[in-house]
Amino acid sequence: MSNSVPGARSTSPLHSVSVAGAVVREDGRLLAIRRADNGTWELPGGVLELGETPQEGVVREVLEETGVRVEAGQLTGVYKNLARGIVALVFRCRPVGGDERTSDEAVAVEWLTPAEVRERMTEVYAVRLLDAMEGAGPHVRAHDGQRFVS
Repeated sequence: MSNSVPGARSTSPLHSVSVAGAVVREDGRLLAIRRADNGTWELPGGVLELGETPQEGVVREVLEETGVRVEAGQLTGVYKNLARGIVALVFRCRPVGGDERTSDEAVAVEWLTPAEVRERMTEVYAVRLLDAMEGAGPHVRAHDGQRFVS
């Protein structure tokens, strides 16, 4: 069936769009969370909700997960998990208030150095913060959940 017919069922795979904040403090440290569900270190973020802009979504997600209020800035990267059909939009953000705290989704919230990011995060998450620090972009990358693919 054609995708242009209202109510028609698509045979195309579904994708999820998520947003994440590469929150950079004035001293160059980066905001990271340790996820409650799997224990991995990642950027704060989550699924973009219907009716909100990507910038609104990243501000909401960072606040919900970390207690830190941010201002969303430049889009620094678009990352697709080919295995799960997730497209992640990463924005460089500036902290503007709030206090770090854990949440139902984050068992730890820390400001990491770039070296600590490389040590604690898998490549596919660390590069999102490191791309944002670089300033050039936006970067467009695809991965299989573990490693980047060309």
